[in-house]
Amino acid sequence: MSFSIASLHHLLATWGYLAVFGFVAVESMGIPVPGETMLITAGAYAGAGHLNIALVIAVAAAGAILGDNIGYLIGRTGGRPLVLRYGKYIWLDERKLNAAERFFEKHGDKTVFIGRFIALLRAWAAFLAGVNRMPWPKFLLYNAAGGITWTLLYGLLAFALGKNLPLLERLVKIVGIGGAAAAVVVIA
Repeated sequence: MSFSIASLHHLLATWGYLAVFGFVAVESMGIPVPGETMLITAGAYAGAGHLNIALVIAVAAAGAILGDNIGYLIGRTGGRPLVLRYGKYIWLDERKLNAAERFFEKHGDKTVFIGRFIALLRAWAAFLAGVNRMPWPKFLLYNAAGGITWTLLYGLLAFALGKNLPLLERLVKIVGIGGAAAAVVVIA
C-alpha cells in the first residue's frame, strides 16, 4: 500500500484527528503505514491553523501507546512460533530472532524508548519486546515515555515549521539520523 503526501492530506482533511490516531496506531502495531508522516502532516496542518496541536499530540501519543501495546500483546502471545512460522514474510528468521533476544536482554528498555525515533525499529520494537517476554510494566513505562516524547518532538517541530513542509521533511530525516547515532552511542 502506497500513500502520497496528497493522499495523506486528503485523509487528514476528511478524517482529521481520527486519521492521525489510526495511522500512528496501525504503524505502531507493526503494519507498515506512514504514521510518522501523518503526525508530521497533522502538525503542519495545526501550524497552518487547521487543527489544534494539543489534540494532534494527544491522539498521536494515544495511538502510539495503544498500537505498541497491541504489537506487544501479539508478540507476547504468538511468541517464537509466530515468528518462526511467518517471519520469512518480513525477513525475520530464527538467526535474527536469536540476535534480537540477546539484544533485548541487555538493551530492551532503551530499544523500546529509542525505537520510537527509528523508522523500521518503530514498527517492530513492541512486537519484539513481546516475543522476548519483556515485563509488561517495564515495557509500558518505556513505551509511553518514548511515544509521548516522539509525538511532542515531531508534532511541535511540524507545528513550528508547518508552512514549509519540504524543509520539515529534510529536518526530520536529520533528526532520525541523529536519533540513530544517539542510539548507537547509548547502546555501545
